[in-house]
This record gives sequence, structure tokens and C-alpha cells, in this order.
Amino acid sequence: MIKNYFLRGCVVMFLGVAGAAQAQLRVETYGVGATQIPIAIAGFADETAAPQQVTAVIKADLARSGYFKIIDTGNVMSETTPVNYGEWKGRGADALVIGSVQRLADGRYDVRYRLLDTIKAANLSGFSQTAGPDRLRVAAHKIADDIYEKLIGVRGSFATRIAYVTKSGPEYRLEVADSDGEGTQVALRSNEPIISPAWSPDGTRVAYVSFEQKKPVVYVQDLTNRQRTVIANYRGSNSAPSWSPDGTKLALALSRNGYTQVYTVNADGTNLRQLTNTNGIETEPQFSADGQSIYFTSDRGGGPQIYRMSASGGDAQRVTFNGSYNISPRVSPDGKSLAYISRREGRFQLYLLDIASGQELRLSDTSRDESPSFSPNGKYIMYATESGRRGSLAVVSVDGRVKHQLTTQAGDIREPTWGPFMK
Repeated sequence: MIKNYFLRGCVVMFLGVAGAAQAQLRVETYGVGATQIPIAIAGFADETAAPQQVTAVIKADLARSGYFKIIDTGNVMSETTPVNYGEWKGRGADALVIGSVQRLADGRYDVRYRLLDTIKAANLSGFSQTAGPDRLRVAAHKIADDIYEKLIGVRGSFATRIAYVTKSGPEYRLEVADSDGEGTQVALRSNEPIISPAWSPDGTRVAYVSFEQKKPVVYVQDLTNRQRTVIANYRGSNSAPSWSPDGTKLALALSRNGYTQVYTVNADGTNLRQLTNTNGIETEPQFSADGQSIYFTSDRGGGPQIYRMSASGGDAQRVTFNGSYNISPRVSPDGKSLAYISRREGRFQLYLLDIASGQELRLSDTSRDESPSFSPNGKYIMYATESGRRGSLAVVSVDGRVKHQLTTQAGDIREPTWGPFMK
């Protein structure tokens, strides 16, 4: 069991059970941040005539973050409505959001919004954007991102996407959705397992491993035109792709010469280079935030632990020392933290390591966690776990205070990867 779970980073069979048809993800949030900002969000003028209620999406985003206490105004207020700041301050709101959604002659919508500071009686932010009927949720996510950044001081990541693998009956699907699980699109269907999806830094491509050739092969797929490229189809296992920060290379785990070792390859599949050369298993490579190092899982010391080496190869230094079994390294966007899965007392759980100090924090209380992935702003980690004996996705803030779970009514979802900020 131990060796099989470790080998999951090299070749993994989907551990799900048969499920029902494709469904949107349902989000349940638990816990709140250390402090919550009370914010009133008025109904946007004329939004009821639009196919999507923009304010409902904004409220859900901010509530899910754990950092905001939503005050229901019961009002409809456009961005031009005169505001009595004292009234809103008296109702306990530190900030007020107002706006409008106007249908244009070409069928698109003009979405306008303002963020007001009720304490200082001042305008904090605001903008307008044009969106088609199918892009109103994205427009709402962008407003939520702006509110989050102006009030928290960190860029919001609501208008980003996630990818994950769903198993429904005999079918595996690589799916892409908004960060809240809505707007699901299928990138690939297969009757063979799909594993290890990884977003390119520009958010236009996803690398993954498919077993459709009855063996693990690494592909890169363009999400715009669905064209895909074979990146690694060597003898043995081809697995665990991850992108360099500049998007020019991928790190891989290949067993083409016997033992599974770490390699790099250009994003078009050329210029394969072997970086490790041991008699053990070297797998799950991940570039550091600056691209200068690669973190990876190795059993060179007896049990699986996480190591770091130069991106060009060479000597490796051990990074994890607490616990005898640590796998699946993921580096935070600022390069200061490392998320990973640790097995302790028979439970596979999500941990976060401060790389400089060596201090770690357990972030989950479940027992079969897998595949951590940072949000692009570094404030949250998404990972796979189990709920009711089915695979589900969970999200936790890096301080462990805010948690929410994404589930479907039936079927298994695994292998999450959180996409980058979109331009």
C-alpha cells in the first residue's frame, strides 16, 4: 500500500467509483477569516432583466473567501445613486457596492460598479466592462476580484479557472470550470484514465497524462482549438508533467531507462534532458516560483521525502524532515511555502511548510488527501479528498481558517489544478 501510494506520482489509476452524468460542482463553505470586513452589496440596477444576477455571484465569491461579512441591503442602487454614508455606516457596513447592468443594442451588457468606503465617505474603486450574456459570471468575478484586492490588499482569484478529472461510469473527463465550479466545459473524454493535469502559465494550455494508448503518455492540449501535442511517449511510464514559470519547458517523471527519474523537455516535446540519475524513484517534479530550482519526491533516503535541486540538475537537498512519508510538493506563487501530502498515523493529509523557517502547519482534517494546488494569489490551496466514499475537491486558506468543499451529486472528481491569473 505504501509503495503503491507513492508510485501514484509516477503512474496512478483513478481510484473513483462509477458515478452519474456530468454535473456542476456544489460549494459548501466552513469557517471564516481571522477578521471579517462587513460589506453591503446592493442589487444592481436593471440586473433582473439579465440572464445572470451579477450581485449573487459577487456575494457568493466574497462569502466563500471567508474574509467578508455580507450585509443584505434590500436595496437596488445604481452607480449614480446618491449615497448617505452615515446611514450605511450606522447599519454596520464598512463598504458599499453599487452598480448597474444595462443591455446594449448588440445584445451584450454594460456592467458598471462602484466600491465605496462608508467610514471615510469616499470612492474606493469602480469600473465598467462589456460582457456577452455568457460572460456575465466572469464580469461578476472580476468585480469580486477588485473588491477583494482593494479591501484585503491581495489580488483576488475569483476570475480564474480550475481543471480536474471526473469519472462517471466508464468515462473519464478532463473538465475546466470557473473557480467556483460553474461554467463546466469538457476538454477531453476517454474510456481510459486521465491524470495529473497542469495549467500552462498563460492559462491557454493544459498538460496531462492519458492512458488511451494503454500506457501513460504526456500530452499538452490547447484549450482554444483543442489541438494537442504528444510531449512524452517513451518506453515505460511517462508522467507527472509540470510547467516552468515562463512556459517554455515541462518537468516530467520518466522510466524510459528503468528507474523513474526527473527530466525536462521543451513545451513542444523537443530537447529531452535527464536531471536525476539514482537507483530510486524520483518523481512529481515542480519548478520553483523563480524557475531556478525543481522540487521533487524521492525515496533515495529509504522513504519518500521532498528534495530540491537546481533546474539544471545536480546535487539535491532534502526539504521535508517531519514525518517519514511526504509526497506531492507544490510551491506557492511567492516561492516561500511548500504544500504537500504527508502520511502520519495512517492518514494522508495536507500540510504547508514555511521553507525558510521549516515550520509546518496541517491544513486538513480528512484522511485521503491528494494533489494540492495553490490559487494564483497564494491565499488558498485546492486538493482532492473523499466525501461519502466519493472523490471531491476541497479548498482551504493557507492559515487553515477558511474551508470549502466542491462536490457533485454523484461521481468522482480528482486531480485538481488551479489555473493562473488571466490577462
